[in-house]
Amino acid sequence: MSFMVLVQQVGARARTDGERRVAAERMERMHRYGADLKARGLLLASDSLRSDEEGVRIQVREGKRSFSDGPFTESKEIIGGFFLIDVHTREEALAIASECPAAEWSIVEVRQSGPCFDE
Repeated sequence: MSFMVLVQQVGARARTDGERRVAAERMERMHRYGADLKARGLLLASDSLRSDEEGVRIQVREGKRSFSDGPFTESKEIIGGFFLIDVHTREEALAIASECPAAEWSIVEVRQSGPCFDE
């Protein structure tokens, strides 16, 4: 079964030098976490996502496309990155997500992949 481990974080903002050092240490911990998942044969894909300031939202209504450039003011939290893992059970996915260092400073959400509706 595939599960997406999503890392939610507070939107981007200017950081002090001390905050940048902490962020660099946290990023190193996240890289080690990903490397460990890969070594265990559980990682299908992972990546960080750039700031919502660079994002674009697209809607098509009545055949007309509209685009909204970021930042998205209604968003208090953004998805900062993800790990796509392949495990046998939901419980295993939750245990692996609980090991994610980001759970100490952000919110880690676990969602199983699959069809968006049941027939």
